[in-house]
Amino acid sequence: MTAIEFGNTLINHSTFLEGVAIKFTKDRDEASDLKQDTFLKALANKDKYRPGTNIKGWLYTIMRNTFINQYRKRKSRNTFSDESENQYFINQKEAHPDSRTDGLITRNHIDSVIKKTDPHYVDSFLMHFEGYKYEEISNILEIPLGTVKSRIFLARKKLMNQLKDYRN
Repeated sequence: MTAIEFGNTLINHSTFLEGVAIKFTKDRDEASDLKQDTFLKALANKDKYRPGTNIKGWLYTIMRNTFINQYRKRKSRNTFSDESENQYFINQKEAHPDSRTDGLITRNHIDSVIKKTDPHYVDSFLMHFEGYKYEEISNILEIPLGTVKSRIFLARKKLMNQLKDYRN
């Protein structure tokens, strides 16, 4: 399939993508941007599409993944949008770390319990707690994915056991 044929195929599915984008974003302008991003990614990955397969499904997957990635980026920025005429982005202040823990236990106590736990388990656990995905932790620490999952599970189990007196 030539680039022109592929582009025409994308254009033929524009209405379908617009409807899906509106369902995802609930906003016409954002939907238009999402549709355009989807087209750009589809064109950039044209070689990955296999003619004769379900192009709507392929485009839907690209759009869904793009939407999810954009949502995660917005969420991780910890900002919110001012919908006034100037549309400023305002940083959202986080609570002081000590105030985010339960009343019966302090953050310092949790930190001391974590420090007593085997560092192999704690490294993976803390990276996961900070928002890293299993695959990212595996790549950074250069350990198998299964090891990452088991270390996080075991760290969580050990920490819950050590902090059981504070649980309801």
